[in-house]
Amino acid sequence: MKVKYFAWVRERIGVDEETVEPPPAVTTIAELIGWLAARGDGYALAFDKPGVIRAAINRAHVSAETPIQGAREVAFFPPMTGG
Repeated sequence: MKVKYFAWVRERIGVDEETVEPPPAVTTIAELIGWLAARGDGYALAFDKPGVIRAAINRAHVSAETPIQGAREVAFFPPMTGG
């Protein structure tokens, strides 16, 4: 699946997108965040407070408990404020 990173999440990881193949045991957004966080220091820093990270699957906002099965694209970004 393609994973996209936005704003300070992207800055901490150092890439704006990548293609990943999580292991079969990774089935939800929360598990994907945990798996990504274990991939290196930049990922660990980006996902050190997973409760503040927002996610979208195929451009629709989703919760941490949302299954990732069938996702073509997952995006991670910080909370946004209006203005």
